[in-house]
Amino acid sequence: MKKIIIIDGGPRKTFNTAAMLQKVAEGAASTGEDVEVKTVRLYDMEYKGCVSCMACKLAGRVSHVCRFRDGLTPVLEEIATADGLVLGSPNYFGEVTGQMRTMLERLAFPWLSYNDYSLTAERRMPVLLVETQNGTEENNNCNGYGSMEHCITQALGEPERLTAYNTYQVRDYSRYELKGFSEEAKRAYRDSHWEHDLQSAYDAGRRMAARLCQTL
Repeated sequence: MKKIIIIDGGPRKTFNTAAMLQKVAEGAASTGEDVEVKTVRLYDMEYKGCVSCMACKLAGRVSHVCRFRDGLTPVLEEIATADGLVLGSPNYFGEVTGQMRTMLERLAFPWLSYNDYSLTAERRMPVLLVETQNGTEENNNCNGYGSMEHCITQALGEPERLTAYNTYQVRDYSRYELKGFSEEAKRAYRDSHWEHDLQSAYDAGRRMAARLCQTL
């Protein structure tokens, strides 16, 4: 049995990021292969970022998994033994959410060696980075996963990237002070792109599951 862990770093349970990740999960499950898919919502958990305890770097006891114990610990341990990893987040101020960035600190710091500055995870695996954002493909301030993408690439392998642009922020723009946006234009873009974005997420899930099952 192969296992794919999906980490949802968005706050809303049924909106853009959640919908994209649900399609990834459906795509992975649709292959009919021996693959388990588990989704974890970071906003449902209580945890801290790296506390610089350095326990992962103790001489003779180096660990590639964070040793600090809190609500995130089981998730980090599952990622270390997974076969595929999917990370999803909306774009806030040009980057992933604080919850996602905090989780990535805890995930990546134990990979980093201060002897030779290499980055080594428990195992390499396919990774999909999903991002949803209000900006358009031509005009956005996206730095996405930032320096953490480099860590992921070095420790786990080159990730696949999937971005949904110009997404809805709310369902009814008339209820909010959002006059800088044209709801009509947003709706037109969504009508012509959103189903394609969801299909792309579905297809990415299928690809990951198929890739994993080639190694069974």
